[in-house]
Amino acid sequence: MSTRKPVTIAVRTGIESDTQYQAVVPPIYLSTNYGFAKFGEVPQFDYTRSGNPNRSLLESALAELEGGAGAVVTNCGTSAINLWASAFLSPNDWLVAPHDCYGGTYRLFNSRAQKGDFKVRFVDQSDEAAWQDALALKPKLVLLETPSNPLVRVVDIEKACRQAHEAGALVAVDNTFLTPIYQQPLALGADFVIHSTTKYLNGHSDVIGGVVICQDPQHHESLAWWGNCLGATGTPFDSYLTLRGLRTLGARMRAHEESANVILHYLEQQPRVGTIYHPSLPSHPGHEIALRQQQGFGAMLSFEFNGSFEALKAFVNHLTLFSLAESLGGVESLICHPASMTHRAMGEEALAKAGVSNQLVRLSIGLEDSADLLADLTHAFHQVEGIA
Repeated sequence: MSTRKPVTIAVRTGIESDTQYQAVVPPIYLSTNYGFAKFGEVPQFDYTRSGNPNRSLLESALAELEGGAGAVVTNCGTSAINLWASAFLSPNDWLVAPHDCYGGTYRLFNSRAQKGDFKVRFVDQSDEAAWQDALALKPKLVLLETPSNPLVRVVDIEKACRQAHEAGALVAVDNTFLTPIYQQPLALGADFVIHSTTKYLNGHSDVIGGVVICQDPQHHESLAWWGNCLGATGTPFDSYLTLRGLRTLGARMRAHEESANVILHYLEQQPRVGTIYHPSLPSHPGHEIALRQQQGFGAMLSFEFNGSFEALKAFVNHLTLFSLAESLGGVESLICHPASMTHRAMGEEALAKAGVSNQLVRLSIGLEDSADLLADLTHAFHQVEGIA
């Protein structure tokens, strides 16, 4: 376990590691292959799919940040989820996942289960009876997504891990929304942590990537083998950029959350805003759990828009500082309509079960001045005053 603070780990990993020219920042190694010093002597890196200095530095940083034994960086977040499932599941094994998980995760698990690769049970993990029924299946793997996407629901990680382990399952936590700055799932009993590094870890919306971080060295060895075998690993340039973004993670997360708090207070006063979903609010069902297991609340929030769907569309179209786009966690503020964007692959029935309504919008609060963001929201709300 590292004694360094997370912010220090994010900033310092790889600094002054260049032994050839003593570059302070590590260079990019774009070579696809590496020479063998002697016949029969396998070097640390031989082919970039198997390993690369840039990816290795990023994996070291992320493993240390989460307190893990090792990490495998992949070419996208969905690839990280798929790698984790592929490495441990057989056709007769059960996977338990949240019913309100990210739409791409739902699509992946549902499609692979329909193919017969494994069995999946999507469950409301806050419903104790449904959760216990799922654990009674003796699942091989359990995925927690806390806070969840897009309703930022919170799961008690320590309790869920204990119960899942008693049922014989290994547990992964998707920690994309909070990052290791605000939440440390391995310390709460999880076996794996998964991130879409595309989001806050990189933080600039210019790199696609993912990572699986392991508590157990043997699990890491298995995942690294499968990552190479499946060709799921990340590229040198993407790893370099992600590590570059990671260096400002601590400062960015604080600034994101400060602005999110301003936006939340504003939204609570708006008649067009119905239920707001954010763990910092005392009204949030997971507020007390969040206080116990999180070091911050993050900058992802959702709310129900009061009014017609036409009014909702007009509101979104009048925004200029909230880009209508998928993804999250970048320096720019985004607005998303999950039912027609990030979660549309789930289908109407699954969306309804998950509580993702057609009036729900999700905000990723960026690093613009919060006064400008408030002015933008105010303008958009004023433009729809006459629409039912």
